[in-house]
Amino acid sequence: MRGAIVWFTGLPSSGKSRLARRVQLSLVEKRVACCMLDGDRVRSLLHPTPGYSNSERNDFYLTLGELSLELAEQGLIVLVPATANRRAFRDRIRERAPHFLEVWMTAPLEECRARDGKGLYAQTAGGQVQGLPGADSAYEAPEAAELTATGGDDDDALAEIIRAVAKVLAQPSE
Repeated sequence: MRGAIVWFTGLPSSGKSRLARRVQLSLVEKRVACCMLDGDRVRSLLHPTPGYSNSERNDFYLTLGELSLELAEQGLIVLVPATANRRAFRDRIRERAPHFLEVWMTAPLEECRARDGKGLYAQTAGGQVQGLPGADSAYEAPEAAELTATGGDDDDALAEIIRAVAKVLAQPSE
């Protein structure tokens, strides 16, 4: 079985979940076994709900990464839209994944703030939220992402991701 992890990283509200959903729909249409582990959704399912301190983020991304690895090892294409603001979070999974494709959502901070449906940037500015990557916490951009996208509606990135997944699936099983 050939599985892979496609990790969508970028600032909050950069379009990670939207693009991942579009990729998922396209893969399902092509009858490719896939699943999505949206960082926000997974976080809401865990009990107790993980917080956002450095150690809590580390634990959360370790858990999310391990879940992703387990599913990829079973032959699924695992789509993971999750900020993972530190490169180390993503690299830790890259090293162990059967195949790992990093998609960097390059939307500028001003654009992310403008389309922030959850109001996180405003809440950070007002002091209600702390530790938001790109606002009052660091975000480490990928050094060598396999793919880049400008947002959730980037059709060129969607096509590139589908081609990259097809390439992984076409490789002979080990």
